[in-house]
Amino acid sequence: MKHRLSVAVETPRHSAVGGLLDYTSDTSEQPLAPGTLIRVPLGRREVPGVVWDPAPSSAAPETELRDVASVLDAMPVLDADWRALVDFAAAYYQRSVGELALSVLPPELRKLDNTRLARRVKRLLASGLATGLATGLAACAAVDSPAAPPGAPVLNAEQTAALQAIAQAKQPVLLHGVTGSGKTEVYLHAAQDALQRGQQALVLVPEINLTPQLEARFAERFPGRLLVSLHSGLTPAQRLRHWLLAHLGLADLVLGTRLAVFAPLPRLGLIVVDEEHDPSFKQQEGARYSARDLAVWRAHRQRVPVLLGSATPSLETWQRVQQGRYQRLALAERIGGGAMPQVRLVDMGQLPQTPEGRERVLAPALLTALQERLDRGEQSLLLLNRRGYAPVLHCSACGWKSGCPHCSAWRVFHKLDRTLRCHHCGLSERVPRACPDCGNLDISPMGRGTEKLQEQLATLLPQARIGRIDADSTRGVGMLEQQLQAVHAGDVDVLVGTQMVAKGHDFRRVTLVAAVNPDTALFSSDFRAPERLFALLMQAAGRAGRDAEQAARSEMWVQTWHPRHPIYAALRAHDYAAFAAAQLEERRGAGLPPFAALALVRADARTAEVAAAFLHEAATLARDLEGVTVYPVVPPHVAKVADVERMQMLLESPSRTVLQAMLAHWLPQLDELRGHHKGLLRWAVDVDPLVI
Repeated sequence: MKHRLSVAVETPRHSAVGGLLDYTSDTSEQPLAPGTLIRVPLGRREVPGVVWDPAPSSAAPETELRDVASVLDAMPVLDADWRALVDFAAAYYQRSVGELALSVLPPELRKLDNTRLARRVKRLLASGLATGLATGLAACAAVDSPAAPPGAPVLNAEQTAALQAIAQAKQPVLLHGVTGSGKTEVYLHAAQDALQRGQQALVLVPEINLTPQLEARFAERFPGRLLVSLHSGLTPAQRLRHWLLAHLGLADLVLGTRLAVFAPLPRLGLIVVDEEHDPSFKQQEGARYSARDLAVWRAHRQRVPVLLGSATPSLETWQRVQQGRYQRLALAERIGGGAMPQVRLVDMGQLPQTPEGRERVLAPALLTALQERLDRGEQSLLLLNRRGYAPVLHCSACGWKSGCPHCSAWRVFHKLDRTLRCHHCGLSERVPRACPDCGNLDISPMGRGTEKLQEQLATLLPQARIGRIDADSTRGVGMLEQQLQAVHAGDVDVLVGTQMVAKGHDFRRVTLVAAVNPDTALFSSDFRAPERLFALLMQAAGRAGRDAEQAARSEMWVQTWHPRHPIYAALRAHDYAAFAAAQLEERRGAGLPPFAALALVRADARTAEVAAAFLHEAATLARDLEGVTVYPVVPPHVAKVADVERMQMLLESPSRTVLQAMLAHWLPQLDELRGHHKGLLRWAVDVDPLVI
């Protein structure tokens, strides 16, 4: 007997086959269960798919439908909660169900046939890790885990109160704790409570570089529990193995980056989002989802606690606290009673002029402070959020600059390998011996990146051991872990880094943090720039004085040309609430998030004219729809990437519901419109964009 199935396959929303597709199956007397992984023919290819819930999406007779090619039933089906999460994310972020569902599965899983998949599952089950799965939830709950494992620090009054409130919470919880206040310890105890109930805990971190130390903390605390990580830094085989362990219910603890929010967890009992304010939780390519927001939605559907932790919450989260939609739990004191670092502002405009042609690296007072730390055997951290040696090479004779021929951006000078690299398209070339335009031999770097700062510090502090952590210095496998270990072991006196080292790390010997050039974000056209800068500086300041014995002499130095800017006033007082109140008032007046809902439509084409024409016609179709403001078509900050021209158009509405309804009605028209514009490569919509 043949059964008709609705199947999600990896096709984009704007394609002719962007919805669920109909197939038939005669593999058994009963139809295949929703959530079953299968392989189906699509055109001349055979592609993976997932059996989905709704009724068939077409009226085509079964005789015209193609049969399922094979069934991968060696593992449990992807359950209703997982499918509901994908359904919601696809609808909210305007993607196809199949595009999202298949993109969040391990790539290796989609390559396996049922025999090889069965072999992998059998090995996992036979490895001795299957106790919980084989005997059911009762066996999981029977595991005797003490409330306070040996070696666990005693919670202070604030932590104890927070943990009790989390256990009773009926809404999302914001754990608002200053840096060094012991938020991770609260996470560990909350996870312990979930494990005692026989449940799994999911912990999300914004970046891969934060997973090793957090994974080490959890592994040390729960030595008898299976812990897995999920992030893009794993090999395909590792990612598949960890995903299967989570899906089979064998893993008790799952740590990962934004992709881990889609991990199927049959015993889910807790979700933690660490550093919830971090923009890395928003996927910027493909399906542009927010893992933080999906974590909140998933927790609500599955009726499990969700814990959002940060010293500098996002303004959206803070506003939901003010509205009473989220519960705020405060950790106002550092562990051990240590003080927050004193913030010192260095007015660069008041410093004496340097000899002509010489660049001032550090203020004399800051250099003295670094030397004092060096003499005492303490560590310092210098924050410069720009990698490479210099942002651009420049010819003083004709004005030539090292632009990228394929992008509307500068190629960054990397001195170590003498290359010019575009950080957008990846083009890398050797530095020319002379100016390509006029032949002048005198071409020189302009500006400063972490590589140059490291070199200059080696000259200014010749006896110091200078380390650098950025995307370039940690490119190799295991390099980040090695460099972090060197810092923790005391083998580095002064650490230079980008935002990679400004959050989440527990550097016990650091007593001085300095922001070298933070002013570039003060006057950005991006309305979120002040929020990001304040969070970055607050997080960076929190790396200093984490050892209570050294906290009293810990400092945060900021070299600025605008010392009277309100951001720096709030930073000096460590007053997030005042900063947030001022920013929210500005956004309320301007009608910006969280007081409005935004969507950004971008078009890519070989010429800017084609992309703009598509968006102009799309805007015409949207003007008849009420409740949404359509802004003019403009190029983004980087208008060309890899010879592809980009244009964008912003949509705004005071109501998220109205905006979603408008998009649902409008975007299918754009699918049809695409065929009228030859040369249009693609278009996409970004709901709740972080950058406009």
